[in-house]
Amino acid sequence: MKKIILLVVLLAVSTSFAQTYVKFNAPTTLLGVPQVGVETSLGKNLTFQGDVLGSYWESINGAPFKTLMVFAEVRYHFNENYKGLYVGGHVGGAVFEIQKWNYLNSDKYQTGEAYFLGVSVGYQFQISEKWMIDMFIGGGNQQAHYKGRYISNDQPYEFAKYNKSGEWLPYRGGIMFCYKL
Repeated sequence: MKKIILLVVLLAVSTSFAQTYVKFNAPTTLLGVPQVGVETSLGKNLTFQGDVLGSYWESINGAPFKTLMVFAEVRYHFNENYKGLYVGGHVGGAVFEIQKWNYLNSDKYQTGEAYFLGVSVGYQFQISEKWMIDMFIGGGNQQAHYKGRYISNDQPYEFAKYNKSGEWLPYRGGIMFCYKL
């Protein structure tokens, strides 16, 4: 994860500091799942955001809760960059070792990767010259392939090469505190 965060920061360094924000998602961070990002201007009414969300919990309710999600998003701002309503299109990827919702309180968990394609809607407002708040929600199509394993002995509980799943669902959201470089 350190390498990915460094890559996101280097993206910010390679662009104009006057129109670049470093961000962190307060609600997910308070829940022990930090999300950091960088948003930079691409031109009038367009910005690019790259962000990373990571969880490295060895056990929540006896099951692993590990994930690393990376997203790239282009945003169209209806007023001007970093002010007001925007809509964005994003792509992302994830690796995970978690217990899916329908296996809660069982001896089973899943490990694999996922791919995302979707949209976000958000609202940004300035709270000072250097600070901004970005509230957003997003979702779309998620495609995953994974293997199922037992928690107690780490052996597979099914023997297909991979399980596959695809859903339309919300998978992004938060309140990001943003600092202008």
